Amino acid sequence: MIRVLGMMSGTSMDGVDAAVIETDGVRIGGFGRSGFRGYSDNEAAVLHGALGRWPGEAGVEDAATISVASHAAMAADFPEADLIGYHGQTLAHDPQGRGTHQAGAGAALARATDRPVVWDFRREDVRQGGEGAPLAPFFHWACAGWAVGQGKLPPQPVAFLNLGGVGNITWVDPTAPAPEAPGACLAFDTGPANAPLNDLMRRRLRRSHDQDGALAVAGRADEAIVADFLRHPWFDRPPPKSLDRDQFRGLAAAVEPLPDADAAATLVAALAGAVAAGLRWLPSVPAAVLVCGGGRRNPAIMGRLAQVLPCAVQPVEAAGLDGDMLEAQAFGWLAARVMRGLPTSGPTTTGVPAPCCGGRISHPRGPRRFFPTRP
Repeated sequence: MIRVLGMMSGTSMDGVDAAVIETDGVRIGGFGRSGFRGYSDNEAAVLHGALGRWPGEAGVEDAATISVASHAAMAADFPEADLIGYHGQTLAHDPQGRGTHQAGAGAALARATDRPVVWDFRREDVRQGGEGAPLAPFFHWACAGWAVGQGKLPPQPVAFLNLGGVGNITWVDPTAPAPEAPGACLAFDTGPANAPLNDLMRRRLRRSHDQDGALAVAGRADEAIVADFLRHPWFDRPPPKSLDRDQFRGLAAAVEPLPDADAAATLVAALAGAVAAGLRWLPSVPAAVLVCGGGRRNPAIMGRLAQVLPCAVQPVEAAGLDGDMLEAQAFGWLAARVMRGLPTSGPTTTGVPAPCCGGRISHPRGPRRFFPTRP
C-alpha cells in the first residue's frame, strides 16, 4: 500500500479539501491526516465567474491558475504522500454535448509539488460514452467494506448520499467482490443540493452558506414550488445520470419572490424531495442512508430527509468515516487505482458501456512505478 493525497474542490467552491489515504487501489489500509484551505473572496469570485465556460473562454485560464496554485499550497502541508490525486475545478459538465471541463493541469501541479499527479479523471469516461459522474461510487464500495470489517456496518446494502453543490447517491453491496462486479454499485446524481441554497445566501445575505440551517429552519417551504420542481423530466429518467451545477436554474427563479427564510426552506425541501424521488431507482431499500458533504451539517436538511426517506438517515460518521473528507479521500483512492490500471467507473455508476479506467498521470521527472498494474 502507498500513501496518496487526494484533493477536491467541489461545485460549492468554498475551498480545497485534502486527505491522505493508505491504499493499494482496492482495499483501504487506513486514513491519514486531512486539512482544508478556504478560498479568498477574490479567488472564489474568479472561480464563480468562470462557471459554465470551456477551455479558451474568458476567465478559464485565471481559474485554472488559482486551482493549481491553491492545490500546490495545500499539498505542501502533506510531505508524507507519495502520490497526488487532483480533481481540478469543474467549470462545465455536458456529457451528451461538449463533454466535461475541470480547470487545472495536473502536469503543472506535478512540477509545483515535485510528485506524480493523477488527474483528468472524468474525460475518458465521457469519451467512451459515460456521464463522467459521479466518480466516488467505487470508493463508496471500498468504504462500506472497510466499515463492515471495522464492525461499523452490517454486511448488507447501504447508500452513501453526498450533498455538495449537487447531490449524488450510491447504493452499494459491500459483499460484492469488486466495485465493477454486477450488483455491486448503482449511482447517480439526485438533483441540486447545496448550490442553490449557497447561491441564495451569497446573493441575498452575503454569506457563504446557511450556518446550522438557521434560516431554513425559521422558514416555511412552499410545497407548490417543490411539487412543480419534482415534475421535471429529470426525475423520471432512469440512472445512470449526472447534472451540471446550474442545470435547475428554474428552481432559483421560482423561490426569488419568497422571503429569505421561506426561500431557504423551499430549497431544502426540494433537495430532500429529489433524494426521495431517486430512491425508487435503487435495487433495494438500503439499511441506512449515510450522508456526507456539507449538507449533513445542516439540521434543516437532515430533518427533512428523515421525514421523506423510508430508512434511517445518519451522518457518515456513524460508519466511522469522515464526511468532510470523503470526496478528497475518494480521489486519492482513485489515483492509486489509475496507477494500477483498474476501473474507476462502470455501466451502473456513469453509464459507460464497459468498466473504464480514466485519469491521466503526470510525473515531475521520469515515470515511477508504485506497484504492478494489475492485482
